[in-house]
Amino acid sequence: MATTTAPTHRPFAIAGTEIGSRLVMGTGGATHLLALEEALVASGTELTTVAMRRVAVRPGASTTDTGIWGLLDRLGIRALPNTAGCFSVREAVLTAQLAREACGTSWVKLEVIADDVSLLPDPIGLVEAAEQLVADGFVVLPYTNDDPILARRLEDVGCAAVMPLGAPIGSGLGILNPRNIEAIAAHAQVPVILDAGIGTASDAALAMELGCAGVLLATAVTRAEDPVGMARAMRLAVEAGHAARHAGRIPRREGALASSAPEGRLDLAL
Repeated sequence: MATTTAPTHRPFAIAGTEIGSRLVMGTGGATHLLALEEALVASGTELTTVAMRRVAVRPGASTTDTGIWGLLDRLGIRALPNTAGCFSVREAVLTAQLAREACGTSWVKLEVIADDVSLLPDPIGLVEAAEQLVADGFVVLPYTNDDPILARRLEDVGCAAVMPLGAPIGSGLGILNPRNIEAIAAHAQVPVILDAGIGTASDAALAMELGCAGVLLATAVTRAEDPVGMARAMRLAVEAGHAARHAGRIPRREGALASSAPEGRLDLAL
């Protein structure tokens, strides 16, 4: 009997650190810590973003003693400080530096936002801030536009991953420009993590089928009617999309193609 071997592919690793789950969760939009904990466990995530400007740490307290930090520490989930809410290079760099001191990690999800209406990244400020943080020893994961040239520039300055948006933050519109996401994933030499715009499980599966190494989402789970159920669905969708990508889909055709060969067919005209 013939045997088949599944295609080999690289594990999900950022800056040399292997991460077991390709689903990265965010904490934004959670109504309370218990609901967030249940969703995080259901998602199977091993990396979760925390917006530094929206989480207060008591003076003199360890981050592991406070709210979300204690929760992530107890669950064994790596925290990824986020510069969400920063509208300038100076703000983003300072927030990242404060996060490193407070949280004891050089990893940062970098956001430099152009305005508070669209919440789209400022491409010029993003590259400048990324360059400064990489030079300062940070492992930088930038939230970026779905622009292949910008993604390449961020990789060139030393970012450990690139995180293009699928659609505006919190919109739930899915992947508006799949061709650009596929182009970014095809040429990047670092992991590509789809960030923002995910609305449901099929969006997450599509991101993986387009070649992304992972998916980051928050409000799609935290603001779902059933956050735990949606977290579980997202976990399965990311796994299924990744498996499908590496299984090799059939080519697209303009016309039909019978699934059964015509040989051996009875000729009823005889």
